[in-house]
Amino acid sequence: MSYATKDIRNIALLGHGGNGKSSLAESILFLTGVTDRLGSTAAGNSVSDYDAEEIRRQISISATTMYTEYQKTKINIIDTPGYFDFAGEVVEALRVADTGIIVVSAKDGLNVGAEKAWKSLTDASLPKAVYISKIDEEHADYFSALSQLREKFGPSLSPMAAPIVEGGKAVGIVDIVARKAYKYNGGKRSECPVPADMADRVEELYNEIAENAAGTSEELMEKYLETMELSADEIYGALSTGIAEGEIVPVFCGSATAGMGTLELLDAVKNFFPAPHEMGEPVNENGPTKAIVYKTISDQFGRFSLFKVISGKVTPDMTLTNARSGAQEKLGHVYYMQGKKNVEVQEICCGDIGAVSKLSDTKTADTLCDAKAVEAAPGIEFATPCYSMCIAPKTKGQEDKVAQGLNRLNEEDRSFTITNNAETKQMVIAGAGDIQLDVLCNKLKSKYGVEVELSPARVPYREKIRKPLKAHGRHKKQSGGHGQFGDVWIEFEPQEEQEDMIFAENVFGGSVPKNFFPAVEKGLRECCQKGVLAGYPMVYLKATLYDGSYHPVDSSEMAFKTAAGLAYKELINASPVILEPIGLLKVTIPDANMGDIMSDISSKRRGTVMGMNAEGGMQTVEAEVPMAEMSSYAIDLRSMTQGRGSFTLEFVRYAEAPANVQQKIIDEAKANADE
Repeated sequence: MSYATKDIRNIALLGHGGNGKSSLAESILFLTGVTDRLGSTAAGNSVSDYDAEEIRRQISISATTMYTEYQKTKINIIDTPGYFDFAGEVVEALRVADTGIIVVSAKDGLNVGAEKAWKSLTDASLPKAVYISKIDEEHADYFSALSQLREKFGPSLSPMAAPIVEGGKAVGIVDIVARKAYKYNGGKRSECPVPADMADRVEELYNEIAENAAGTSEELMEKYLETMELSADEIYGALSTGIAEGEIVPVFCGSATAGMGTLELLDAVKNFFPAPHEMGEPVNENGPTKAIVYKTISDQFGRFSLFKVISGKVTPDMTLTNARSGAQEKLGHVYYMQGKKNVEVQEICCGDIGAVSKLSDTKTADTLCDAKAVEAAPGIEFATPCYSMCIAPKTKGQEDKVAQGLNRLNEEDRSFTITNNAETKQMVIAGAGDIQLDVLCNKLKSKYGVEVELSPARVPYREKIRKPLKAHGRHKKQSGGHGQFGDVWIEFEPQEEQEDMIFAENVFGGSVPKNFFPAVEKGLRECCQKGVLAGYPMVYLKATLYDGSYHPVDSSEMAFKTAAGLAYKELINASPVILEPIGLLKVTIPDANMGDIMSDISSKRRGTVMGMNAEGGMQTVEAEVPMAEMSSYAIDLRSMTQGRGSFTLEFVRYAEAPANVQQKIIDEAKANADE
């Protein structure tokens, strides 16, 4: 069945892990007849958490797209993970959602997940709504949760519903604007009078909504200031504008397992949530076809590209152009996605979300366009990965299999990176945290049959000398026939011009023939790849060949190259030191965590604080820190700030490591060489 653009709603569910996003999605699907039983994350039979890793861990790992039809409106639901390691999935979902619903537990109230979700929606300029879940559980307190949210996010939060509590447990919902009450029994809803003990509370909440609704237009504001009241119809008329412009953030409540409050939420989604938009503007129904691919689902059997149509419409067997690569993509069948199932359809209308399989050259964040109007839509920006580990197969010789598996997983999840570090000879995987990397390792085993292990990535240290030295290298070998003879005197000295060695010659009287100079230089350059202390590259070195001797028969390029290597070994007497990479750390944290972070940087990580900036209750600390001390910082910062902190780290320069650190590096290098 095809829908009109005005009858499409795209919503994303966001919030802290365990607050009930997937359960709310299940409740919507069950009560609208999409499923015939209420699935649950704990039972491993929910529509949204179908991946083997999600079932095993009982958490959402990827953003899952589902849909339902409610009163002739198609509602696309994108259920996002609450764990911060999978924030890349949230970014994908918000690229195509038109409203974000922040799910908050009535037991826990305001938490970090809600704060991050609010910031993500604000950054994406998307309308917001709040759903307070689990109102029927023990220790649930809807009004306490609402109060905490308002204190943090301001008076734009407008409660549309409130729970009816009897005997300490929620048994129903009051619709504040309609002033109607409903009780739930065995999943069935029946209307009842508003309880007398709630009348004053309901009136108070109604007036709060009226005040927010009045702010949406001058006309309503004038009426409200005159009469201090607005009718339900006037409030309803203001809700769509208020929600779209962010002046009203409606707050709903319910219990997904009891089906309480779900239909009230769906009524609001249909009646008041905005129809599909693209970058703040309504989608273009009559324009040339254009779709943004926001997610890729890839496995050993193939891949699905999920997209939102932002102009025109998509039908089977179309040929579209990839705006990034210029490739012509022939679409086969097109589908709606219902969790892991795909439902074949004949058309995806403008503003709707669909999927297509087996595209040859299309990745997440690509735009597919009509060949006559090729123009890329804004893409998806993922946070820079901040937690790096070396990844290697448990069985030697399977490196290619690991690389192939990771590349396939990277098609699905663009938030992690893979690099082959030529210097340390390691494959390094970088993501948002340890849970994400652990999930990727498990997927490599289950999907691609290769077991891997993670270990800390080696740090690319450098070595340099601190004082000049005149070194002698003499290579003489006599055997039957021609022998080998090379003899050089080289002056080594530190320099600051460039990292690469500077080679010069200052030979008088032909003591070393010119044709052997390149051999000496080549020998030294090869030696510089391994320093004399711990085998790290030697940098900022100047070598001047100034004397030597040769044999007219036995001297050769190889002999002089070897002699240069012998002279290089003498650098152990030139006061060599190890240089460590220093990074510029910018860490953003709440004011309350300032002391812990400063102490951690200076005492635990040998860092130097360079400055601070305050902005909106958050502090940004800039510091220079040795990168060797930062391998676990992503996890440590999360525990110090309960997930509220974020950071970037960029390499800036090399600096001399303290003596105790140098000794540790030398000992580690020896241990690695012995293995």
